[in-house]
Amino acid sequence: MSRVGRVMLRGSRRMITGGPVKRALRVLHDDLWTWRADPLPPSVWLRWFPHGIVCLAALGVLLGGAAQLNDNGRVEPGFAFLIALAQAGAMVLALWRPVSAWWLSMAAMLVGAIAVRAEMVAGGYKFTWPWTAAGIIGHLFVLLLLALRVRTRVSAEALALTALATYVVQGLVGGLNYQPTGELAVILFAVVVVLGTALRGLREARMELAQQTSLTAEERARRTLLEERGRIARELHDVVAHHMSVISIQAQVAPLLVENPPDELKENLAGIRQNALEALTELRRVLGVLRSEHPDALETPDGADAAPHAPQPTLDRLDTLVENIRAAGLTVTAETSGTRRPLPPGVELSAYRIVQEALSNILRHAPGATARVHLTHLPIGLRVDVSNTRPQRAPAPSQGAGHGLLGMRERVAMLDGTLTARSLPDGGYQVAAFLPADGPDLLAPDHSAHDSTEDDTR
Repeated sequence: MSRVGRVMLRGSRRMITGGPVKRALRVLHDDLWTWRADPLPPSVWLRWFPHGIVCLAALGVLLGGAAQLNDNGRVEPGFAFLIALAQAGAMVLALWRPVSAWWLSMAAMLVGAIAVRAEMVAGGYKFTWPWTAAGIIGHLFVLLLLALRVRTRVSAEALALTALATYVVQGLVGGLNYQPTGELAVILFAVVVVLGTALRGLREARMELAQQTSLTAEERARRTLLEERGRIARELHDVVAHHMSVISIQAQVAPLLVENPPDELKENLAGIRQNALEALTELRRVLGVLRSEHPDALETPDGADAAPHAPQPTLDRLDTLVENIRAAGLTVTAETSGTRRPLPPGVELSAYRIVQEALSNILRHAPGATARVHLTHLPIGLRVDVSNTRPQRAPAPSQGAGHGLLGMRERVAMLDGTLTARSLPDGGYQVAAFLPADGPDLLAPDHSAHDSTEDDTR
């Protein structure tokens, strides 16, 4: 070969393997050379209806195609049946793997066209070629199912290659004596692809609309919740906070209305005023939580975003709590054991609330009893033990909803601790909790095995 010939050959190879052509072939390979599954989307009442229609049509293509190829195309019966079986199988396969079904349908068309062309004679019967009637029907189903589930680009590629193969077989190869069906077939195929693409776009639009509707409903529910919480906050502020303020003011003014009031009366009234002020502080914190869109942000460990009206209580205020309970008439002893070390704010807050709720339960449900509070500082956490003796008289009917122990259990569960609430053999009651100090990976002591869920009405 001359030097000029070698140069031309290399140039033609570069043109064939050049960038645009190579990229186009790679795109075709990625889109059409695949065995991926693209099943029909599930439907409630039409789940099996399209499958049944396609299977019935495939049966008609199988019987009609085999008879047409054998009788009119003079193809051997066994071979004609195999070609028709491939066309019908492609229709059924398109329900799950449309791209693979398209390849099978194209292969059946090409094999059938070659087999019929070999039997053509001049002046004989003009057979519909290269697409038979059964082949057109089968390929219409395949392209429709393909366009319903794959991207528009893949459908357009499949249609273009179908038209190209039809042109090559009919326009370039040709035959002796036939009735051409290529133009009609390509037009029908294009209509089906456009229809399938439009239906697919409509389905995707409906799905997106349903998603947007769901998001709108969630936003509406969230806004309704915030409005309800705001209404509750306003009611609490207008009713409860007003009464607590009146109690505080009356307790402050009452000693001035009595001539030479005894010190005990002054002390009790001062305690009433102090408790009313603390209740107002707690109420303001609750109102801040209700008015906040993200209430969890109000109880961050560093306290940077805490409610401005209420610093969270810690174990340092436990003595004040015990004194208030004693002033209410309950005999309480408080003990601490172990080496005290810094605890996370969540642990101290939960321990304080557990002691507060347990002592309040004793006041309501065990009149005349003696209470004992024992805090045990352990290397891995804090154990809180609140118990009382047998009540001396029957408690008054309580109007509580029984959420005391439930609230304690929720606080302990958030810290991955354990809570025991049980009756004692002597008729008393005990609430014991273990709060881990270093996160949820620590295990609770052995007493967690005796955790009881009885008497959640306290």
